[in-house]
Amino acid sequence: GLTPNQVTAISAAFTFTGIALIALVQPAVWLGIAVWLLLAVGYAFDSADGQVARLRGGGSLSGEWLDHVVDCIKISSLHLAVLVSMFRWPATDSDAWLLVPVVYAIVAAASFFAMILNDQLKRVHQVSGATAPDAGRSTLLRSLLVIPTDYGFLCIVFALLGAPVVFLAVYALMMLANAGHLALASVKWFRDMGALDARRAGAAAGSARVTA
Repeated sequence: GLTPNQVTAISAAFTFTGIALIALVQPAVWLGIAVWLLLAVGYAFDSADGQVARLRGGGSLSGEWLDHVVDCIKISSLHLAVLVSMFRWPATDSDAWLLVPVVYAIVAAASFFAMILNDQLKRVHQVSGATAPDAGRSTLLRSLLVIPTDYGFLCIVFALLGAPVVFLAVYALMMLANAGHLALASVKWFRDMGALDARRAGAAAGSARVTA
């Protein structure tokens, strides 16, 4: 069977083919469908590499590193490809719209890095037996509110490439939703880190009293 790294490579092949088409081919109905399918298939394989790793007895650090690096390149290059497409085949007369994919790229990269860093810091902290704040807490409302931040939903939006003005409007709304989510989530994430700091300080103080 396929190894996790091979699954990651297949995911990258589909994803980056779709991204290349965005930048190199003039928007059309068929292009939107093709890009959507390529990105969606790439996303499906990206979601599967972790499952393959678990079925094979656990993943490797090199595999996790490769997966994160590919994701990082994907997240940035996707919005840069939109920028190239908008520059080559503008949907409006205003160059100001070119700022949308630029801001989206920044927001997406910052969100990805923050989430990875959060997981890493919580994982390290939990080694001592602590439980991360709000772990497992989820609501239906929250699930609905974060739909615009879901990469799978973004893949579907690219099916609108054949209608450039509509795509641009939806894409801009997605950018605003993601920027708003990042701003709100950053406050929570910072508080979570503060809570972890407090727990670690409390655990250290308790250990000092025991050994004294």
